[in-house]
Amino acid sequence: MFGLIPKEEKFFQLFKEMTTNIIEGAQLLKDMLDHFENPAESQRRIKDVEHKGDSITHQIIQKLNKTFVTPLDREDIYSLASKLDDILDLIDASSQRVIMYNVETIPSEAKSLGFIILQSCHAVDKAVAMLGKKANEKIFEACVEINALENEADRVSREAISRLFDEEKDPIQLLKWKEIYETLEKATDKCEDAANILESVVVKNA
Repeated sequence: MFGLIPKEEKFFQLFKEMTTNIIEGAQLLKDMLDHFENPAESQRRIKDVEHKGDSITHQIIQKLNKTFVTPLDREDIYSLASKLDDILDLIDASSQRVIMYNVETIPSEAKSLGFIILQSCHAVDKAVAMLGKKANEKIFEACVEINALENEADRVSREAISRLFDEEKDPIQLLKWKEIYETLEKATDKCEDAANILESVVVKNA
């Protein structure tokens, strides 16, 4: 009987909208860190993207509550929506800290982390685009890439913080940049969290 009820495929479309929006936020953050011409305007635009992400997440949750037969387990849909939302929250939090701490120049390590975040978001987008298309191998490949990028972000962040403690004489500046580096690195952690959900979905639905 249940096989005759069509599964609601709109979830895949909403997830794709979400990852497209995440890439926009990550690109804005990278541009903010690379050029640093009008950081306040960059932060405002990132906040707009974050609000749009919240709206898409809300749509997914509403649809979940109204849909009888879902294409994936309900808890997986909820978890993936939540993890994707977390990525954008951390992108926004990173840009907020740059403004809040009145940063004047951007070190190369922060620019590197901005680049890694953008690459990670593209990899998440690739994996999400394959949901529902019997392309499990491609999802796994994207997840491996996300894990590798998270490891690289961890290394860059660790080395940047180590250099801070070696070279920065102003304790206030040290604390500011330590927190900014850690927040940037957490954005890649959130990408890895999304990858873990995606891998779990593939295994369950293989």
